[in-house]
Order: sequence, then structure tokens, then C-alpha cells
Amino acid sequence: MTLTAARGRARQARKPRQARQATGWRPPATAYGLGLAAAGVAAAWTVHRLFPAVPLLTAAVVLGIVAAHLPGARGLVRGVCRAGLSFAGKRLMRLGIVLLGLKLSLDDVLGLGWATVAMVLGVVAATFCGTWWLGRRMGLPGDQPLLIATGYSICGASAIGAVSEVSDSDERDVATSVALVTLCGTLAIAVLPLLQHPLGLDDAAFGRWVGASVHDVGQVVATAQTAGPAALGDAVLVKLVRVALLAPLVAALATAVRVRARGARATGTEADGSEAEGTRATEPRAEGARATEPRAVGARAEGARAVGARAEGATRRRPPLVPLFVLGFLAMTALRSTGILATAALDAAATAQELLLAAALFGLGSAVHLPSLSRTGARVAALGLCAWVVIAGASYGGVLLTT
Repeated sequence: MTLTAARGRARQARKPRQARQATGWRPPATAYGLGLAAAGVAAAWTVHRLFPAVPLLTAAVVLGIVAAHLPGARGLVRGVCRAGLSFAGKRLMRLGIVLLGLKLSLDDVLGLGWATVAMVLGVVAATFCGTWWLGRRMGLPGDQPLLIATGYSICGASAIGAVSEVSDSDERDVATSVALVTLCGTLAIAVLPLLQHPLGLDDAAFGRWVGASVHDVGQVVATAQTAGPAALGDAVLVKLVRVALLAPLVAALATAVRVRARGARATGTEADGSEAEGTRATEPRAEGARATEPRAVGARAEGARAVGARAEGATRRRPPLVPLFVLGFLAMTALRSTGILATAALDAAATAQELLLAAALFGLGSAVHLPSLSRTGARVAALGLCAWVVIAGASYGGVLLTT
């Protein structure tokens, strides 16, 4: 090797190193937000340890809302941390929902009896349809009626996160729905135990009522444990049956989104076709028609390519018939039903699931903007109160019928 060639190679080797030194190493765009979410989870865990009546997930979403409005942290939440917090609210939510499937087994469902399972199905259907219809009648914007109905009827913030993935909901609608459902579920921890004896419910019946009417799993545990282990056991089982309904609901909504997207593509193609036809009808056919003809043909070809590109993009964006995280949820439920998992593995998975959901809820809570929420706050609060009455009343009637 000549001296000139050796010097050339040395210069080439120094270039990447010099470029790195000039620009400096930069962490991924999501790193800052994920770090803030981890700090939020640690703070929420501390609050839960100091005040065991406050569930970890409730503390996480409340701290996310607080972080979004603190003068010092507000700039970080809306700026450099936004990408990571959004990642936590979506991707970590999916992982948490998958691990949530390990809490449910087929034997648990069968042990409740078909009457109780039918009661849960009826309560979920009545709450979901009634809340969705009422929210639309009240004129709530965006996907808020759908998301609130899902959160009340299935499993709180986890269900809202799952449905928002297939409906491609606006982050503000998701955050508003999570805030409302979390608030009402937290109030249930204090209100429902006071109603047990006035409503004439023994411990087991009270547990089933709590499991059928309270939104989040952690809130169910916090509410039912006030009546003892019998109430807690029945409450968790009934609640997990509601959680199991998340998979068919999300699959049905994904199918509806696919059908709507297909109809929109067909309508858009027809609209472009009629516009092109109108262009041809008004095309000047004067003396210079032959001169303008190539341009018209080129314009029509360009329009056809644009329509094709939009159709191809819509095809790429359409959601799968059953989202992967729902299949993962079902797979984890099937794995739990086999009984091959050790207790230590289930405990570790439960801890990981709760931490993932706490990080996701902190991210969603940080997207809440109270001044914007105040514009529809009265209607949102009214819908939340009405939905709470619907699910509590339907659950109470179902418990009385199946006891």
C-alpha cells in the first residue's frame, strides 16, 4: 500500500468520528418522555404506598394531569417530552392490555355460573349503548361518546386506550375520556361502600355489584376490599368477565372502521370521477382544442393517479380485522387457562402489567388540557353522571335477579 493511499484511508476513518464529535450523540426522540413517564410511575407508586386506598393507576393519571399544568413541567410535557409521552399512552398501553389477559382463565368464568355471565353481558350492553347514544345526543365532540361508553362499560382507561387504537381517536378526546372515567371510578371507592347496607346487599352480592359497575380493576379492588375477602373475590371475577369482553368489542369496532373506510374510498372515487367528467364537459372545444387536449388528458391521468394513491394509502392505513394486541390478550388468557404458569410468573406479569398501564395513563393524563376541557366540561360531567347511574342501576338489578 502506498503512503498516499494509507493517508487517504486514515482521512476517511476520521470523518465519521469528527462528524460525531461535531454533532454530538442524541438520544431517541421518545427518551425524554419515557423518562418523565417513569418518574411519574415512581411518584404514583409512592402515593399508593403512603395512601393504600388510592390505586396506583388512579394516582398515575392524576399526576399526569398535574404535570401538564405545573409551570415548571408544562413546557417539557408539551415540548421535548411529548413524543415519549404519546408513545407511552399508545404502545405501553397495548403491552399492558396483553398482560391483562393473564388475570383471566376460562375456569374462573365458568365458576361464576351462566346466570352471572349473562347478567354481566346485559349490563355491558346496556351501559355501552345507552352512554354512546346519550353522548351523541348531547353533542359531545369527536369520539368522546364512543370512548366514554367503552370506559364505563368495560374496564376504564385500559378499554379507552384499546378502542382509541382502532378508531384512531384524537389524543385530546382520549385524555378527556380517561380523566372523566378515572374521576368517577375514584368517587366510587368512597360512595359504593356507604350504599351496601342501605341497599340490602350481603358481602358476596356487594362484591358482584362492585365488579359489574366500577370501571377500573384497581378501583374494583379498592372498593370491594372494604367488605372483606368474599366480596373481593367475587368482585374481581365479575370484573374480569367484563375485561374479557374487550376483545370482541375491539374486533367489532375494527370491522366497522374497515367498512366505513371502504365506503369512504368508494365515495371519494366517484366524486373524483364526476369532477373529472365536469372538467371534460366544460373543456373548451374551440380552435385550440387539439392543443389543449394533451393537457386535459395529462390532468385526467394525474387525477387518476392521485385517486389511486389515496386509495392505496387508505388501504395501508386500514386497521386489521382483529388488532394484534387483542390477539395477544386472548393468547394470554388461553395460556393462563392451561395452568402451566407458576404463581411467581403470574405475580411478575401482574406487576409488569400494572407498571405499564401506569406509565400509559400518566402519558394520557399529561395530554389533558383543562382550559379546553372546560368548554365541554358541563356536558362531559353530565354524561359521566348519567352513565354512572345507568351502570350502577343495571348492575344492582342484575345482582338482585341472580342472587
